[in-house]
Amino acid sequence: QVQLVESGGGSVQAGGSLRLSCTASGRTLGGYIMGWFRQAPGKEREFVAAITWGGLSTYYSDSVKDRFTMSRDNAKYTVYLQMNSLKPEDTAVYYCATEDGLRVMRPPRAVDFGSWGQGTQVTVSS
Repeated sequence: QVQLVESGGGSVQAGGSLRLSCTASGRTLGGYIMGWFRQAPGKEREFVAAITWGGLSTYYSDSVKDRFTMSRDNAKYTVYLQMNSLKPEDTAVYYCATEDGLRVMRPPRAVDFGSWGQGTQVTVSS
């Protein structure tokens, strides 16, 4: 069983930046894919970004491409989501998730992931 802990959320004005972190524990993650999803009030959980644990492939939703960058530090079992040029519509609870890469569609879907963090709030004001 994998445990995931997110951090780094907060409040920022439009145009600002935040960096989210997600640290995994409980098992080795070779072959796993790490994902970031978000859920705004009254909306479904949506895909934001994902990266294979080997780091060879990254995926982004069209809404964040060119503004967000996902990276990983294998030694720290941590992935990051650098969010730049934030917009009010980026406001949501952001969740980290992980799953065996063979079980995850491309592009990744929330339903494909079995392990989730508790979420961290990101609020962008105009």
